[in-house]
Amino acid sequence: MKFVYFAWVRETIGVDEEALTPPAGVNTVADMLDWLGGLDSGHGEALKDRARIRVAVDQAIAGPETPIGGATEIAIFPPVTGG
Repeated sequence: MKFVYFAWVRETIGVDEEALTPPAGVNTVADMLDWLGGLDSGHGEALKDRARIRVAVDQAIAGPETPIGGATEIAIFPPVTGG
């Protein structure tokens, strides 16, 4: 599964993207964020405040209960505003 990071999330984690395989039991966006946050200090720091994180699963905005099974891309980014 390809994980893509944007803005300060990317800067904090230290990579633009990475290929990872979530372990068994990681079935939803919430599970995935918990798992990723435990990988290392960069991931933990970037993902500690869930109110500051948005997730897209295969380019569709996803909530905490959205399943990730079968996804090819997970994007993680800060909230976006426009004008």
